[in-house]
Amino acid sequence: MRKGIGLASLLVLLFSSVVFAAEKAIVLDINGAIGPATQDYVKRGILFAQKERAAVVIIQLNTPGGLETSMRGINEAIITSPVPVITYVAPSGARAASAGTFILYASHLSAMSPGTNVGAASPVHLMQEPEKGDSKTLSTAQQKAVNDAAAYIRSLAELRGRNADWADKAVRQGASLSAHEAKRMKVIDEIADDYPQLMQKLDGRKALVQGVSETVKTKDLQLEKMPTDWRYEFLSFITNPNIAYILMLIAIYGIFFELSNPGLVLPGVAGVISLLLVLYAFQLMPINYVGLTLVLLGIMFMILEVYVSSFGALGIGGVIAFIIGSVMLFDVNNPYYRLTWVLILSMSIITIAFFFIVISLAIKSHKKAIVSGQEGLIGAEGTVLSVMNEQVVVRLLGEIWEAKSPVMLEAGQKVKVTDIKGLTLVVIPTEGKEKKSGE
Repeated sequence: MRKGIGLASLLVLLFSSVVFAAEKAIVLDINGAIGPATQDYVKRGILFAQKERAAVVIIQLNTPGGLETSMRGINEAIITSPVPVITYVAPSGARAASAGTFILYASHLSAMSPGTNVGAASPVHLMQEPEKGDSKTLSTAQQKAVNDAAAYIRSLAELRGRNADWADKAVRQGASLSAHEAKRMKVIDEIADDYPQLMQKLDGRKALVQGVSETVKTKDLQLEKMPTDWRYEFLSFITNPNIAYILMLIAIYGIFFELSNPGLVLPGVAGVISLLLVLYAFQLMPINYVGLTLVLLGIMFMILEVYVSSFGALGIGGVIAFIIGSVMLFDVNNPYYRLTWVLILSMSIITIAFFFIVISLAIKSHKKAIVSGQEGLIGAEGTVLSVMNEQVVVRLLGEIWEAKSPVMLEAGQKVKVTDIKGLTLVVIPTEGKEKKSGE
């Protein structure tokens, strides 16, 4: 009897915990450009909602656009999510432009706050506007990008039962809509001033979740916001193109200095850490590997200029390759993932100045007199220790040498080396009385 009561109590507790956990909505806040950090944040948010048995996930969206690869990763997470995802463009004045439009269309349910807008989903920034929507004025690459994006957003519209024709227009012509127009044209499901109104208006809506039609219950849900954490901030930092570019240069120069001067330690440590960080960042970013190769080739040419006499040809070629590679390094069609010209020019000037200084020091070192080895003894001064017939012993630079001289020398006399024959020094006196041989 007691076992039966205990089992019943356990089942009641489990049922209560499940019901309590289901009365929750996880809120994710996307405010800014869509990138690798955003993709990671949304994926972790959906997994967290699934673990917490939340009823829905709400993405509060305000974005000017971002990376296509990150946007597609977010949409994949939304489409395959076992928890219904609601995208809410808010607060008033926010927008779901470019990549944001695709995310809005991929969501199970969508809503906008008054005073917001959606659209301008063209995948490329065209050099010139096509006349009357004539795609023939676009390059082949642009046509492919536009057609691919249009087909993708149409498939999302068909999946969610939204306006596919306007979606196509948003991609091909960059069309935009206000919140009320978007509601009227069936681009979104509802307009809501705030979260309580959003929960009330979307309650009881049907949504296709993992291929199964479900009734979404949003009334009286407890909102639990999942804030961005250190992981999000860290990914945002290292996937910033300008930061990744600086890390790459620190890695290259740090390792170069360590290999050139073993034992300095600090450049090597900084170089290896930066190298690992930049390799991780490059996995998440749209890297142009031709541009990366040109940057590395340019630096290699400038280094070779130090060791190979090319009369500046390698150095100039390296500078040109470095600048072109820096411009090509990231996707220049995306305004949120390109290097600033100020940084490119600054790094180019610093690199040129650095290698100019290194080359100047190398040239000066070649012009200096040799101060080591046998050649370094020429002109050195020493003292005669003993003279026996023509056999002279001198002390030179703390060492004892055999020497000979064209003149007679005396012990204690100062001499200077004029030549070396084998292991014998040829010396002449620098002070004292000179005596000719045989005198």
